[in-house]
Amino acid sequence: MLTENFLRGKRRRELTPGDIAALEAAISDVRTLDPRVVLIREGERARESTLLIDGLMCRYMDDREGDRQLVALHLPGEFVDLHSFPLRRLDHDVATLTQVRIAAVPHDRLAAIVAERPNLTSILWFSTLLDAAMHREWIFRLGRLGAAERVAHFMCETGTRLEAIGLGDVHRFRLDISQADVGEACGITPVHVNRMLRQLREADLMTFRDGLVEIPDFRKLARYGEFDPAYLFLEEMREDRVREDRD
Repeated sequence: MLTENFLRGKRRRELTPGDIAALEAAISDVRTLDPRVVLIREGERARESTLLIDGLMCRYMDDREGDRQLVALHLPGEFVDLHSFPLRRLDHDVATLTQVRIAAVPHDRLAAIVAERPNLTSILWFSTLLDAAMHREWIFRLGRLGAAERVAHFMCETGTRLEAIGLGDVHRFRLDISQADVGEACGITPVHVNRMLRQLREADLMTFRDGLVEIPDFRKLARYGEFDPAYLFLEEMREDRVREDRD
């Protein structure tokens, strides 16, 4: 099933078998793309939305010098551009980070879902609102946290999201991106990322080597990076991992 990870660990159980069948039937084709390929350019007319099946993708914006700022990291089971259905054009680029497998859902088929399946429409809307919640958290991270704390928060978020879809756990997971990618997500240079990773490693908070993230004490790293999973709207947030007793 191509949509098996869609909102897994969140509100997937609210989808009826008919909803899932309708979403599967809306897929027009499945493609494999190489790493570092731009799928959608800013301003291009969008006629389909893309569901990521395998691999990692990002949304990003470039400054005048061509330096990139990641504004979203997408994992399997997520629509990378569902908002292009009502917007019709994007204000940012969408690209692959690793080799990916994607499913295309034409906008005319999404229009049919909106007309015929109110429950599925509500869940699709929820998925775009979830993207917005993560955007707000990324703004907080960039605006209020120091460099090492940004990296810690990013790793906590990514590990939690991967665990929710069964692709690792928060103590050990694969993240096949570069230090430069981490820097572009956290608003710091690759050299600074290297220093912050060393600082986190020396503090025994986490390591990131050869695409493998290891976090010996997730709760400790979450406190350090001010990470609270509430904005991810998981069915089981397991808040005991990240919150100190408040009594």
